[in-house]
Amino acid sequence: MACSFVRMEDKIKTFSKFGDTKKGGITRFSLSEEALAARAEFVRRMEAIGAAVVTDDMANIYATIPGTEDLPAIYSGSHMDSVRQGGNYDGILGVISAMEAAETIVSEKIPHKHPITVVVWTNEEGARFEPAMMSSGVICGKFDKASMLASVAKDIPGYTFGEALEASGYKGEEKNRITPEKCAALVELHIEQGPVLEAENIDIGIVEGVCGMINYEFTLSGQAGHAGTTPMPYRRDALYAAAKTIQYIHDELDKLDKKLVYTTGKISCHPNIHTIIPDEVKFTLDARHQDTDVIKQVLAVIESLPSVVEKCDLTYEKAWTRNTVAFTPELVNLVEKSAKEYGYTNRRIYSGPGHDAQFLIDIVPATMIFVPSIGGHSHCEIEYTPVESCLKGANVLLQTLLYIDEK
Repeated sequence: MACSFVRMEDKIKTFSKFGDTKKGGITRFSLSEEALAARAEFVRRMEAIGAAVVTDDMANIYATIPGTEDLPAIYSGSHMDSVRQGGNYDGILGVISAMEAAETIVSEKIPHKHPITVVVWTNEEGARFEPAMMSSGVICGKFDKASMLASVAKDIPGYTFGEALEASGYKGEEKNRITPEKCAALVELHIEQGPVLEAENIDIGIVEGVCGMINYEFTLSGQAGHAGTTPMPYRRDALYAAAKTIQYIHDELDKLDKKLVYTTGKISCHPNIHTIIPDEVKFTLDARHQDTDVIKQVLAVIESLPSVVEKCDLTYEKAWTRNTVAFTPELVNLVEKSAKEYGYTNRRIYSGPGHDAQFLIDIVPATMIFVPSIGGHSHCEIEYTPVESCLKGANVLLQTLLYIDEK
């Protein structure tokens, strides 16, 4: 069985209108007016194919088509919210693909024993209300619900997630949450958000898990002084010391496994005035790898740093970490079997970014499917995956759901 190219293209074009930036992308913050319009379109389309739609207390949406037997449902979906000036594929493609798989099952009258539930997770990006993966995190016990409800919007001072939830019209009951008893398996389709699949001419990424990561913040403390009167030998320039430290860290990390990725993505310099020697500089290090031993090697590099660099004091602290997550092997194998069934090129891969599925794996069997991102672009307006690639992903998702149903 195959999904419909025409329907896939229509869904992609339709949902790209909600939050359209007129520059090829979207800004669709969680529970914003644009996001609520997208949700209404989702509900309309799912009800049109006969799905029963409910929401839980975190506004996650569950649209279910019945099976022939009283069995736990097979879940698939992703998120609709975006970052500011994001793309039309991150998150929403997983929702669209699950919608299309369900519509194909209904329209082609494909027999299936289990109910099929298309799910929309609330506030995955954390672009409006921090943290990311908020609602899946609450239902999986990662975050305290009261703290999440108090999270303040970045676009409206003082406006909380709890207030947005109440105003949305999508706040449901806690009893509607996904639970181990209700769920046979969960499969999330997503764009890769990186360049590997396209570079290797691969149709389908078979996601084995999500890379572990660490995030540290470093502080170099020096002494402010006049840029014109302080001789170079007397200076304690925190920015220069930070530059030397960053160079050292990067040089050392380059000696480790080639799959290791690391980023210094945030730097703050005080007082940030061109006539004053910087007295304090902070920078971050984000490092990711699937092997915990490699992450330990990264920590060893950090711990090898001296306490003084170029006469400036160096300190660091852990911001947060994430352990490597392995998806359910049986489901990973079924994704691979499905890709081969269609004759699609495929390879196994680990995800660098985080996804709702990495939380859900703690309570239900789960895996993911990747499709290529052209140029590796994501979280930007030029993010793009051709409809042909989207359709291949939807086909693999459809067949995977049917294989799970058989088992």
